[in-house]
Amino acid sequence: MSRYIDLVVVATDDERIAAEARRFGAAVRMTRFDHPSGTDRVAEVASADPAGIVVNVQGDEPLIDPAAIDAAILPVIDEPAIQMTTLSKRIEDPREIGDPNVVKVVTDRFQNALYFSRAAVPYVRTGGDEPVFYKHTGLYVYRREFLLRYPDLPVGPLEQAERLEQLRALENGFKIRVVETEYESFGVDTPEDLARARYLFERLPETILRTTNTTNG
Repeated sequence: MSRYIDLVVVATDDERIAAEARRFGAAVRMTRFDHPSGTDRVAEVASADPAGIVVNVQGDEPLIDPAAIDAAILPVIDEPAIQMTTLSKRIEDPREIGDPNVVKVVTDRFQNALYFSRAAVPYVRTGGDEPVFYKHTGLYVYRREFLLRYPDLPVGPLEQAERLEQLRALENGFKIRVVETEYESFGVDTPEDLARARYLFERLPETILRTTNTTNG
């Protein structure tokens, strides 16, 4: 349903996922089982495909808005210097600020990421002005050349500590453009999230589900 996607591929190392994806007609690529992150897995698939721009929609974002995917792709199309993009949204629910399952992101004034963290960043010092907090949406867009280099970049202590793969780019001196959207991310990170996602899917119109499952562009 994204305007800029030409091909959708399910990349997995689990035959159960592959079988389910094939059941509803998806293209599937089996990958190695020892990838440390989803970006490494996507890089393996991209190495055998000539696409110049690659989008990584993570499996824990089953309800992602196609318009949000397009918003992340556009800067890479428009600005040749941009190698990688992702998404953010202003946090409206204060409970999310301290939730480690909700990744926070801070940017410079050019909308390049300064840091991603499971902690509440920026820290509010007593007497300081209350900042605006932004949460990160688990979607990445890469230029192919940059993506293919990613698995060879050293994994640094920040990525190891936070378990956030995007920190590998920052630790190795690369920039990530962060596109702010109004899209409300709904990541499935806990059993409670899964129950909510199933509830929402059961109430989606059948035609929307059918379109989502069969559309490749």
